[in-house]
Amino acid sequence: MMRSCRHASRRCKTKVYLDDLPRTSVVIVFHNEAWTTLLRTVHSVIDRSPRHLLEEIVLVDDASERDFLKRQLEQYVRKLEVPVRVIRMEQRSGLIRARLKGASISTGQVITFLDAHCECTTGWLEPLLARIKLDKKTVVCPIIDVISDDTFEYMAGSDMTYGGFNWKLNFRWYPVPQREMDRRKGDRTLPVRTPTMAGGLFSIDRDYFQEIGTYDAGMDIWGGENLEISFRIWQCGGTLEIVTCSHVGHVFRKATPYTFPGGTGQIINKNNRRLAEVWMDEFKNFFYIISPGVTKVDYGEISSRTSLRQRLQCKPFSWYLENVYPDSQIPRYYYSLGEIRNVETNQCLDNMARKENEKVGIFNCHGMGGNQVFSYTANKEIRTDDLCLDVSKLNGPVMMLKCHHLKGNQLWEYDPVKLSLVHVNSNQCLDKASEDDSQVPSVRDCTGSRSQQWLLRNVTLPEIF
Repeated sequence: MMRSCRHASRRCKTKVYLDDLPRTSVVIVFHNEAWTTLLRTVHSVIDRSPRHLLEEIVLVDDASERDFLKRQLEQYVRKLEVPVRVIRMEQRSGLIRARLKGASISTGQVITFLDAHCECTTGWLEPLLARIKLDKKTVVCPIIDVISDDTFEYMAGSDMTYGGFNWKLNFRWYPVPQREMDRRKGDRTLPVRTPTMAGGLFSIDRDYFQEIGTYDAGMDIWGGENLEISFRIWQCGGTLEIVTCSHVGHVFRKATPYTFPGGTGQIINKNNRRLAEVWMDEFKNFFYIISPGVTKVDYGEISSRTSLRQRLQCKPFSWYLENVYPDSQIPRYYYSLGEIRNVETNQCLDNMARKENEKVGIFNCHGMGGNQVFSYTANKEIRTDDLCLDVSKLNGPVMMLKCHHLKGNQLWEYDPVKLSLVHVNSNQCLDKASEDDSQVPSVRDCTGSRSQQWLLRNVTLPEIF
């Protein structure tokens, strides 16, 4: 028998799925979650999942302190028509270890992880399970719709974005590139191959989850685990997809309501350091140079994770950048990475935390990475994350525009003898600042003056030219 799957997208509504899909356990971790949001998640799973595909719901309490999440919750879920188990962590362990606990006691062939403040839509589950039935090494995520944390209004998410990350290893949504549209031949109901996942909502075959090493249990609380598992899936022979016919709503909060033992920054730095050391090879320099404080963090023992990588014969990070994420903000080849210092003023280019279509700045060099990290790439772009230095008129100010890789106004020639940065289109040189604004570098006719000389910090020089 075939089952029709209803959904807002017209073409998704016409898709049908076999009844003999693998059954899933749904694992939901919560810590001091509101009663209404937690139960909204649970009831939407039950109400909008075919009963024969739902093995159980496992609620993992990560040491909540609220009374209603104790006996009251246990009594409530006992009456539900689907088996719901409540598991208690003895002490605050964080999302990663709590999910591992929930996964270890679950019994479904597929494990589906959800956050505790979600709403599943009609037809959310079948498309996810159908992909895993097709290939157990495919890890799948739904489109994440937005539930307002002010009004709880439900707003559909876009099927035209996918997961990436920036130089600071922050997960970011980016437009689905044309190459991925071409691969799907324009059929937007087909899953999108995504370089990374947001991490809160995904389904994975139980055996495959074990095979690729579950989560890195050396990571603390939360943060970085989504990129770590994303890199690992791709580098070790799996596939990561956003299934566009599956939608789950999620409450995006303006700030985390949780406390982090040791402080948020310290924990996320430790987790990111672990993933950089194990999976990113020499490209970890991008992260360390932009966030130099990370290198002082104790990141613990990683030998079991490096052994896992060897055992699974995983590919290098350069392969991931070339084949999975060629649009990455991290260029595959580059001359230099670090500060760009003006010889006359001894000041450095600085993106001033400005956005696209704003001017680049120049400021006292601080040696702290961050906004003063630029890469001079093999394509002769000067990049700060996904923005490139761009000049559109003679004697004009230097702007930061999205890198387009088409050379043009973003093409710069560096002369390591003269120390000049020539903007090729205008045949003018990068100068310390414009006359009307001492904080904004500009291009001027090349004179060889010290104000047009720049020192690029060479951190790594691959033998590629």
